[in-house]
Amino acid sequence: MKANRPETVYFLNRVLDDAFELKNLWKFFLVNLVIATAVVLSFCPNCFFSWELFTGVWDDWLYSFLISSLLSGGITLIIRFSEKMFPWLEKPVQRLLFDLTAVVIYSFVVSFILGTIFALWIWDYFTFDQIGWADIAESTKLPTYIALGLTVFFTSRAFLIEWKQAVIEAERIKREHLAGQYQSLKNQLNPHFLFNSLNVLSNLVYEDADQSNAFIEKLSAIYRYVLDVQNEELIDLEEEIAFAQKYMELQAIRFGKKFHFAFEFSDPKAFCIPPLTLQLLIENAFKHNIATKDSPLDVFVIQNDDRLIVKNTLQRRKVESAESGIGLENIRKRCAFFTDREVIVKEEGGFFVVDVPLIIKSNNQ
Repeated sequence: MKANRPETVYFLNRVLDDAFELKNLWKFFLVNLVIATAVVLSFCPNCFFSWELFTGVWDDWLYSFLISSLLSGGITLIIRFSEKMFPWLEKPVQRLLFDLTAVVIYSFVVSFILGTIFALWIWDYFTFDQIGWADIAESTKLPTYIALGLTVFFTSRAFLIEWKQAVIEAERIKREHLAGQYQSLKNQLNPHFLFNSLNVLSNLVYEDADQSNAFIEKLSAIYRYVLDVQNEELIDLEEEIAFAQKYMELQAIRFGKKFHFAFEFSDPKAFCIPPLTLQLLIENAFKHNIATKDSPLDVFVIQNDDRLIVKNTLQRRKVESAESGIGLENIRKRCAFFTDREVIVKEEGGFFVVDVPLIIKSNNQ
């Protein structure tokens, strides 16, 4: 069974199976016939138009065909074998050394043996008593140089193909990873938003039935927006502002005059933003700060060129709510998909400030 074979033998069998498929064999022979014919035509253009002339060069034509077939076939096997044993991206030095060494040795041995056979039995250059080993060895130089040239071509081609495939594969994996991570981040928003809204509603039901009904109506409108944008990576800043204003109205039902809010924008039409960014930032303000009639919570949403600033008065709760790991970290990660500019979080002049980069709207958005 294959599983019990040594790894090298298994790879070699795979290479041989690939190389000698019947559907490719006729192409291999045809190409080498063309090469041999072209070589003979280069020094005897009329040899194939006369049987007498052809019989004078048929041995050269046969030699050219055999040397071409043996070298091209052998080099192909060597390269295919080395591709499996020494992948370029994993073992580049071993691959290069193996290819060059194996091809030089193989080309020399094949050329020497074939040259000896033809010199003794076909061309009658030598006899067994007087074999010109130096001349035969000299004749191996040209085939070996040609083989090295082919090796450089094939190994360079193999390297470029593997490198290109590796880049494509790495980019595909990166995109899939980022897309999956981004989708995961977006999926965190819906349950997070719903959970907090239901907490607000559960408290409101016992306080005012009419307000709880109005809250439910506004909540349904807001959640419709959440469902609409759940598959969007970016949303127009105008739409996000409109949603944030509705979200503020929702909070006004709960808090009444315990908080104030204001929006200030210069050119929202030119920018985009990851959906629900404003909702998360405003929600953060309520989650971590107290809001009373005596100390109302002020929330300001301001566009400053290509930055969006959300700030609130810093009135921390004495007991912080349990962190869920979403919120600001979610916004940082989502913005990082579209820009290198950082999300800035700071405390300044009694305010908690989050400065978010805006994404310039592209032509196809």
